[in-house]
This record gives sequence, C-alpha cells and structure tokens, in this order.
Amino acid sequence: MASFSVILGIIGNVISILMFLSPVKTFRRIVKKKSIEDFKGVPYITTLLSTSLWSFYGILKPGGLLVLTVNGAGAILHIIYVTLFLIYAPKDVKVKSLKLVAIVDVGFFGVVVAVTLLALHGSLRLTAVGLLCTGMTIGMYASPLSVMRTVIKMKSVEYMPFFLSFFQFLNGGVWAAYAVLVKDIYLGVSNGIGFILGSAQLLLFVIYKNKSPSKSKDAVEEEEGGGGSAQPVKGVMQMEDFDNNEKMKTVSLNQDAFGSTGSKDLELGVKENL
Repeated sequence: MASFSVILGIIGNVISILMFLSPVKTFRRIVKKKSIEDFKGVPYITTLLSTSLWSFYGILKPGGLLVLTVNGAGAILHIIYVTLFLIYAPKDVKVKSLKLVAIVDVGFFGVVVAVTLLALHGSLRLTAVGLLCTGMTIGMYASPLSVMRTVIKMKSVEYMPFFLSFFQFLNGGVWAAYAVLVKDIYLGVSNGIGFILGSAQLLLFVIYKNKSPSKSKDAVEEEEGGGGSAQPVKGVMQMEDFDNNEKMKTVSLNQDAFGSTGSKDLELGVKENL
C-alpha cells in the first residue's frame, strides 16, 4: 500500500505540473510581444500563494515530500510567471500588481508562517495550515458551480472548457486516492470534493456536448440579474480565457488542491506538453 501511495503521488505530481506549465504559451507570447496586452496578473499571484501554502504544509507534514515537491515546483514556476508579468506590465498595472504581491504573497504568507512557527506548537501547526489550505482548495473546486448552472440553463457546454473540467476530475481523483492511502484528511476532503464536482461537469458534457444553446448567454445573464458573464472557474483565484477575453473564475493544483491556471492556458499548455 505504501508503494501504491507513492505511485499515486508521483502521478499526481505529473498531472499537477502539467497544469502548472499550461501558462507557458501565454508567457512566450508576452515575452515575444514585450507586452501583457489584456492578460491579468491576479491568477498567477494568487496561485503563487496557494502553492506556497501547500509547500509549507508539505514541510510541516511528516512524509509530505510529494506534496512539497509538486507545490514547490508550482511556486517556482509562478514566481517566474509573476516576474515576467511585472517586467512587461505598464507602470500603473505594475504598481498595482506589486502591491498585491506584497500583500498576498509576502505579507499574508509571511504572517501565516510566523504565526504557525511562533504561536502554535505540535500538531496544532499542521492542523491550522491544513485547514487553511483545505479551505482555499474547496473554494477552487466549488467555484465551477456557477458555470454548471449556466450550462444547464443554456443546455450547452460552450462556456465550460473540457480540459478544465477533465483535469479537475483527474487531479481531484488522484490526490483524493493518495490522501486516503496516507490518511491525510486535508488533502482527502478538498480533493474528494474536487473529484465529485469534476465528475458532475464531465456528466454535463456528455449530456449537452452535441446540443445547440436553447438560450443565449445574455438571456441567461438577464435571468440571473444581469451584469455578470458566464465564468468558468478553477480555483480560489480568478483565471481568464485570455485569448478570447472571457473571464472565468478559478483556484492552484494544484491550481490545485494545488493551484490553477485559466482554461485557455490549460488547454494550450496541456496540448503543448503532452
């Protein structure tokens, strides 16, 4: 069973790293054009927080090496993404983004680490960080509920990218199984919910994939109170279908129990890395 848990953890690492690599195509474009265009930095800044917290959890947890390695890799990649974004962002966006990095990735993360190490002791440290990470991951996995409602009303999966749903299902399932084997309730609860919601999204694809929308997106928005756009999501952070300029909410992998990336990034990045 121990060997099987290691195998599952390695598979989970591969899936998560593929998701973390999905923005590579976007940043190649940014570097090539020397401009962030309409891309937003929030998804990468918040995913950096998520991967950093899960890395810290992996350090605190006995036998948490696989959790540490995948999220450590995700944190390093997102440091690169955030740095590139800041380099090519116009001055006003750069200033706002730097403030967000200082507050979220330095300030908040630093406070969590300091309080955990200085004010908490023993198993309470792991419990506090585990609950925080679990809450963030549940928020990531629960966020697609809004777009699932839109899919049902429109009777169309036009605004639910397949790869986003598929990898949520796959990622949640693998890490939930790993959590059961190693008896990690924090990984288990959050990724178990992700697996269930991912399964529900794939079921909607099967039901509505060949059907034409019965209502327009604008009509659905008006019924729901107007103003908002259909927003596919994957994480505690907001991700965007950048190339189509369609906003979508998302959380990381590790996305994600562990961080996340936008659906267009995900679809392009996965195809490029498979």
